[in-house]
Amino acid sequence: MNIYEEARNKAWEFLIQNKINSLPISISDICRSNDIRLLRDTKEIILPRNIRGGTFLHEGNYFIVVRGSDSLQAQRYTAAHELGHIWLEHPMTDSKYGRTFSVSKKDPIEYQAERFAIDILAPACILWAIGLRTPEEIAAVCNISPTAARYRAERMSELYARNAFLLHPLEREVHKQFKGFIEKAQ
Repeated sequence: MNIYEEARNKAWEFLIQNKINSLPISISDICRSNDIRLLRDTKEIILPRNIRGGTFLHEGNYFIVVRGSDSLQAQRYTAAHELGHIWLEHPMTDSKYGRTFSVSKKDPIEYQAERFAIDILAPACILWAIGLRTPEEIAAVCNISPTAARYRAERMSELYARNAFLLHPLEREVHKQFKGFIEKAQ
């Protein structure tokens, strides 16, 4: 399995195991139910200026820190990305605040965490089921940034062209879990 497929499948497992059944997903509820502390670094005390977020494992507890000056949509995406690192069990290293994911932007696990984030924030099979195609529609329903929504809309165009939906058992399970949301949105 390649890193894209692993991220996609883990995202579906994440949605299923966390019983997520509507959009936009609540990152704070997910963190709370998984005993993960979600913190906003509003004074840029923890995160360096060029870093949007980070995860720290301290005394057996995960802490996700996002840059408080970012938009709410950017903070949601960053937190979802950090959840991806946790859920995908990426390797950690020691840091000032505890164990952390220490990767460069070019590292394949960064790409994998990005894929995971968009797949939980804007699941393709759900966007397809309710007929979303434009970045504006996707941004509004999923509460993600226009940039993230534009990338998702581009990917959705490819999936629509191939009619590549509900092909995997996990994807079908996610679709079933969102049945009530889909019915209300149509």
